[in-house]
Amino acid sequence: MEFATFLLAAQRGYHQSPDTVIRNSIEQVVLSEQAGFNTAWFAEHHFNNYSLVPSPLMMVAHCAGLTSTIRLGTAVCVLPLYQPQRLLAEIGFADIVSDGRLELGVGSGYQQFEFERFGVDLDEAPAVFSEYLDILLKGLSQKVFEHDGQYQKIPPTAISLRTVQKPIPPIWIAAGSARSMRRAYREGHNLFVTAFHNGLDALRTLRESIEKAAICERKNVTKAKISLLRCCYASDHEAEINSYLDNARFQRRLSEALQQRRQQSEDGYMLEEVPTKQDLSFESMRENLPIGNVNRVIDRLLEEIGVLKPTQIAIQTQLGEFDQKTTLRQIELWGDRIIPAISSATRHRSAKVGSGSAQHDGR
Repeated sequence: MEFATFLLAAQRGYHQSPDTVIRNSIEQVVLSEQAGFNTAWFAEHHFNNYSLVPSPLMMVAHCAGLTSTIRLGTAVCVLPLYQPQRLLAEIGFADIVSDGRLELGVGSGYQQFEFERFGVDLDEAPAVFSEYLDILLKGLSQKVFEHDGQYQKIPPTAISLRTVQKPIPPIWIAAGSARSMRRAYREGHNLFVTAFHNGLDALRTLRESIEKAAICERKNVTKAKISLLRCCYASDHEAEINSYLDNARFQRRLSEALQQRRQQSEDGYMLEEVPTKQDLSFESMRENLPIGNVNRVIDRLLEEIGVLKPTQIAIQTQLGEFDQKTTLRQIELWGDRIIPAISSATRHRSAKVGSGSAQHDGR
């Protein structure tokens, strides 16, 4: 089982300066490596306070110089907002300076607010994403490539900066639809999924969708890695837990507003937090999520791993205005207690399954 931190780098109000938000995220990455996390993921968003990272590849390149072992990933590069030709060179650059530690997550995007300001039609995003991913795959695997498509016509072109990882870096697709899941299995990519703040039933449904996509492409479901983005928090202190839940719900409210093409903002930047019918109570969130004391978090994660069978758990650390010192202590706690406990339990579970298979074969 792998573990990752996911850094959204949000700004909940003007009392948080942008430079502090970014520097806090970077500090979390450095500590995540020391704590034994496998990967740090960086989001991409624009023009509002939901996330202050405009380029996850820039975060990868910067953090590459401050770390040596942790994998650094984009979660995700929103392909319709790029020129794929330029993105190819930036991917190569990021992989070079990180000594081949880049995990390349890509997605189609969903925020109308962002797309309008780039002059891109959100309704065409899935089609643009599909074509631009085709271009990336050509450019990453061919010394000279060309493309004649609906959205891009590229003459024979060579990319000067090639990736260190051969043949290409691992590619992760933000998989929120059957189409994206099927493409991942068809082409050998990995899946980045979330159940938001929902519980085990949502994870069961998600697992069924993943298995169906694999079957449709005649692939074994284990051929793709699966990373589950999850809000998780371990503490014996109610005030800490409630603060984490409050910030998690804040993030979800903003995400829903942007996804549903609503904008609540007096100044065109700082989105207002507005309660919605989709809001869950703190009690429901605690019931649905791996949140509570250390033993509760471990037990619940093991239960969720048994249902979804992910390869990686990506925990959300940088949420809203959650206290930085408390966040750093949480990362250390995961490294000291939670990651070792879950790793040991999943290894033991795998050994039992393997032993059972061997006995069955022996009979």
